[in-house]
Amino acid sequence: MRYLACDLGAESGRIVAGSLGKGRLNLELVHRFSNQPVWLPGGLRWDTLGIFREIVSGLVRYRQAHRTELAGISCDSWGVDFGLLDKRSQLVGNPNHYRSRRFEGAMEKVLAILPAGEIYRRTGIQFLPFNTIYQLYTLASECDPALEISRKLLMTADLVNFFLSGEAAQEFTLATTSQLYDPNRRGWAAGLFRKLDLPLKLMPAVTPPATVIGKLRSRIGSETGLAGTPVIAGASHDTAAAVAACPARPGERFAYLSSGTWSLLGVELERPLINETVRAEGFTNEGGLGGTYRFLHNITGLWILQECRRAWQHEGRLYEYPELTALAAGARPFQALINPDHPDFLAPEKMPEAVAGFCRKTGQRPPPDRGGMVRVILESLALRYGQFVRTLNRLGALAGPLEVLYVVGGGSQNELLNQFTANATGIPVVTGPVEATAAGNILAQALAAGEIASIWEGRATVRAAHDLKTYRPDGRERWTEMLNQMEKVCSMA
Repeated sequence: MRYLACDLGAESGRIVAGSLGKGRLNLELVHRFSNQPVWLPGGLRWDTLGIFREIVSGLVRYRQAHRTELAGISCDSWGVDFGLLDKRSQLVGNPNHYRSRRFEGAMEKVLAILPAGEIYRRTGIQFLPFNTIYQLYTLASECDPALEISRKLLMTADLVNFFLSGEAAQEFTLATTSQLYDPNRRGWAAGLFRKLDLPLKLMPAVTPPATVIGKLRSRIGSETGLAGTPVIAGASHDTAAAVAACPARPGERFAYLSSGTWSLLGVELERPLINETVRAEGFTNEGGLGGTYRFLHNITGLWILQECRRAWQHEGRLYEYPELTALAAGARPFQALINPDHPDFLAPEKMPEAVAGFCRKTGQRPPPDRGGMVRVILESLALRYGQFVRTLNRLGALAGPLEVLYVVGGGSQNELLNQFTANATGIPVVTGPVEATAAGNILAQALAAGEIASIWEGRATVRAAHDLKTYRPDGRERWTEMLNQMEKVCSMA
C-alpha cells in the first residue's frame, strides 16, 4: 500500500510518497516547492491558492512516475492559522500569516477580558501572541467583513484536505493548537467563545486523527489520474506527525525535539498536564496520535539563523547551511548568549541587527563576525533546550529523569547543533529521520487504513529504515556553567 503526504512547512512544501514494506518505512520525495507569504496592505498573508496549485502538481507528478494506486492522501501543516469558507464553501480571502503585525496587542486585550489562569485551565495551551484565539478575536473585534460572511473555519492542513475532498473536517491534533479547544471536555471551549464574543458556529466538529474523511473530488481525480483515492485526516499538525515518527522504543523515558523553523521540545503523555506550575513554565498540551498529548515548549528555532542567512543574501552573500555551520565551528565559543524566545526575534526587519541589539541590551559584546554570530545562535538554542530538559525533569512529567532526546526534522542534520544539544542537556541525543513530519503523516494514514495496529509498530518501521546517529554529552562542567549564565540572560531582557 502506498500513501501520499502533503507536508506543508513555513518555508517550503513537500509531496512525499511512502509505503511500509518488510517492516521498513520507505519514503520518496515526489515534489518540493517554495512557500512564500505575500505582504498586503492588510498584513502578511499565505499564498493559499499557490500552495494548492503546487500540491495538485505534485499529485500529477506522482501519477506520471507511478502506476500504483494510492491507499490515501493527507495534508499536515503548521498550527494556529486558518481559512474561512462562505455559505457556498468558497474561500474568503487568503488566510492571515501568524507573523502578521495585524495581531499585535490582541493577546493583551484578550487577557484584559479573561484571566490567563482561566484560559490555561480550560485549554492547557501555551500563550503565544499569534494563537488562533487572538487572531479570531482580532477579526471579531474589528467586525471584519470576511468573518461576517463566513460559515466555517478550517485550520491550514484541514483546509487543504477540504480542497482535495470537499469534506470539512477539523482534525484533533491541529484543533488543539488554537487555544480554543478544551481537552478535558474533548470539544471546543464554548465558555471562551461566549465570553470573548467569538463565533462558535464557525467551528466544525473535531475529528479524531487517522480518520478517512472522503475521496478526492472528481475534478481533481480526473486531472491527476488518482480518482477514488481516499483523503485522510491523519495527524494534521506537523509536529504531531513528526512526534509520531520519533524512533523511540516502548518503555523509554524519552523527550523529543522537532527541530526546524520552530523547535518543539517535550514529552509524550497519556493525558494533559494542566496546573499553575506548568502554566508559569510556559508548557503546552497539544494533541497527538493515538489519543496522546504532546507536553512541550514551543521555542523559536532555526528561524533566527534562516533570517540571518536571508539578510546576508540581500547584502550579496548567499551561504549554504553547511558553510554557516563550518564558520560557527571555527568561531570562539560562548562569545555571547541570546534568548531565542525574546520578542525581538519574532519578526525583525534585519535579524543580524536584532541579535547584535539583544547582546548590547544585556551588557554583552556582539559577535564581531558572521561565524561568531552563527555560533552564538546555535549555542543559545542548545542551552535553551538544556533549560527545558531541566524543567521537564523538575516537573516530573515522566516517572523518572529523561534518558534520551530524539531530534527529528531538518535541524537534525546540523551536527554541530546536535553535539551542543547533547552537551547542554546532559543526555544522549539521537538524530533522525530528517523527513519526520512526512514519515508521521504516512504512519497516520497507515493506521487509518489498518495496515499497522499502533504507533509503536509504526515507530519500529522508522527505526528499521534509518541510520540513527547518537551524540553523547561532552564538556559538562563548562556547559553547566553556561546554563546558569543562560538563566540570567533570559531574565534580563
